[in-house]
Amino acid sequence: MYIQITHKAQQIPPFIVMDVLERARALEREGVSIIHMEVGEPDFPTPTCIVKAGCQALSEGKTHYTHSQGILPLRESICEDYMKRYGVSVDPEQIIVTSGTSPALLMIFAAMLDSGDEIIMTNPYYPCYANMVNFIGGIPRLIPVSADVNFQLTPERVKRNLSSKTKAILINSPANPTGMSLSPSQMKSLSDLGVPIISDEIYHGIRYEEADHSILEFNDHAFVINGFSKRYAMTGWRLGYLIAPHDWIPALRKIQQNFFISAADFVQWAGRAALKEADPEVKRMVRTYRERRDTLVPALKKLGFRIPKVPEGAFYIFANCKKFSRNTYEFAFEILENAHVGITPGIDFGPMGEGYVRFSYANSLENILEGVERIRRYLESRRY
Repeated sequence: MYIQITHKAQQIPPFIVMDVLERARALEREGVSIIHMEVGEPDFPTPTCIVKAGCQALSEGKTHYTHSQGILPLRESICEDYMKRYGVSVDPEQIIVTSGTSPALLMIFAAMLDSGDEIIMTNPYYPCYANMVNFIGGIPRLIPVSADVNFQLTPERVKRNLSSKTKAILINSPANPTGMSLSPSQMKSLSDLGVPIISDEIYHGIRYEEADHSILEFNDHAFVINGFSKRYAMTGWRLGYLIAPHDWIPALRKIQQNFFISAADFVQWAGRAALKEADPEVKRMVRTYRERRDTLVPALKKLGFRIPKVPEGAFYIFANCKKFSRNTYEFAFEILENAHVGITPGIDFGPMGEGYVRFSYANSLENILEGVERIRRYLESRRY
């Protein structure tokens, strides 16, 4: 049989962290004990109040299609959450509930980009951003950023990269892979450029010293991506949402109707319970993440990793590993095969990620300390 796979399907890069995870799982099937510090997934169980709400919704028969934008009670709860946290007013009609945040990103890119249009974003970046933009036919305009600017965009650097093809500026704060955030003044300055802003706020709620700020505090015509996976430990529930200006909603709704129909009914009711009842559990998780961060940062520095900026949010440490290797792909697999610790190579996050590796501290403190000890032993044996 003759099979011809499209060029764009062949060209989409792999998500390298999944390559690491899949090899780690293969080693585990062989009986090898692996410490997982590669995957960005909370290790906590979904809070009980959320699970109960999901089970109750199932028992009540909430297993059918919903309105394509999501059930109104959930959208109203999202509006209440944004008012409570940021003091911004959002209309439920501006919200589309999605099956995770990836569909939300894909929908916005599909509505915004014709062939050759550009989205400005940082380099390093969450890899699916650029992969989705390329798949749609757009161009990711990558702006190199480093520790001196908290791995975030500055208005000056963005200005130098604006063109007639620029359709939006994409920001992620707190960011994956660095855990670094934009300041309110930076967010306002970027908004003042007059270019549409897409703000990925999926790590909001996991912040340590300062409060989170939404782009909607500075720009009521911005696009917001958010969801329940990280803050509420609901990765497998696949629930997210987008907030968009009113005049974009008809086009986005048509994309949702054609490609995704709606998010799962019972999952949406669980999400409503998360917003209304789960904050005490979230605060407990954040306290634990902070304890892990404050343990792991000095431990990695002691091993010889350079950590130019202590992460402000999320649950990642972006560590400079140039002392040990200039090829982070090879180094990550070397650590996996020999120290039996999974970490993510920085090249997964773009060219500016080379020379770094990402450690996720979404794992127990006991496992984190064991992982550090395994890496220490291996790096010491590597010297000889």
